[in-house]
Amino acid sequence: MKKVLITGGAGFLGSHLCDRFIKEGYHVIAMDNLITGDLKNIEHLMPLEQFEFYHHDVSKFIHIPGELDYILHFASPASPIDYLKIPIPTLKVGSLGTHNCLGLALAKNARMLIASTSEVYGDPLVHPQNEDYWGNVNPVGPRGVYDEAKRFQEAMTMAYHTFHGVETRIVRIFNTYGPRMRLNDGRALPAFIGQALRGEDITVFGDGSQTRSFCYVDDLVEGIYRLLLSDYAQPVNIGNPDEISILDFAKEIITLTGTDQKIVLKDLPKDDPKQRKPDISRAKEILDWEPKISREEGLKVTYEYFKNLPKEDLYKYAYPREFKQNQA
Repeated sequence: MKKVLITGGAGFLGSHLCDRFIKEGYHVIAMDNLITGDLKNIEHLMPLEQFEFYHHDVSKFIHIPGELDYILHFASPASPIDYLKIPIPTLKVGSLGTHNCLGLALAKNARMLIASTSEVYGDPLVHPQNEDYWGNVNPVGPRGVYDEAKRFQEAMTMAYHTFHGVETRIVRIFNTYGPRMRLNDGRALPAFIGQALRGEDITVFGDGSQTRSFCYVDDLVEGIYRLLLSDYAQPVNIGNPDEISILDFAKEIITLTGTDQKIVLKDLPKDDPKQRKPDISRAKEILDWEPKISREEGLKVTYEYFKNLPKEDLYKYAYPREFKQNQA
């Protein structure tokens, strides 16, 4: 039985990866410091003999006994509300955490895949974004702590690949959604659905003309799995190129939820990307991968997940500080 370490394993994407590798017959070690992850995401795996959980911060030295075949480094805050709240841990997990994981990969002779992001392209001047585009990033802006952490992560990974000969893979993840997302993570989809379920107006930043491309989590996991097992070391975009404006997306959510909320426009945050659409030509060619699940189909599943959350969670996750005060 091959063994895989998944950092950030209690998070949204990490937990779905744990599910996939358990299904494929691997021994899975999930590692998470739970700063944004949640044990509820992996509690169904806890009784399994082929699953372990390590409560640990990867920014500190990592020790895993025995052999290790693969490392997937997914530990990182991944939404603006998180990395604006905890900017230094965000930088640390992208730099020190990546260095520690690469050192472990070198020691164990393991193959390592890092979770990079479309944010390495910043507010892009090229559309759609392909892997040869170097990006348009403000290193000292509010999003710089995340964008530059991921760019450094890619550079460190390639250095270990070229200098130490470590087998590495780099996935650039575009907007992804599905069950286990957090309602308070600041991204459009959970924010819109949460507001709809609470009967609030839908908040759209700017005039809503900025675009995003949403990939369902199962499609993303399939692409990551294929990339890990490929022999390709350069970055690969994984995402859904079906582009939609945020304003039109808000209207889709209102239709999906059957609510009659108003759409309220607010000022666009600094350095918020105006366009986001992956060029997935490389993934098609190298991995024979492209998304299969339509946004309509994926949104139905995701909405059912959020709709069935305990009612108190709709408010606790949206207003954690106020909720804690009310519970005191």
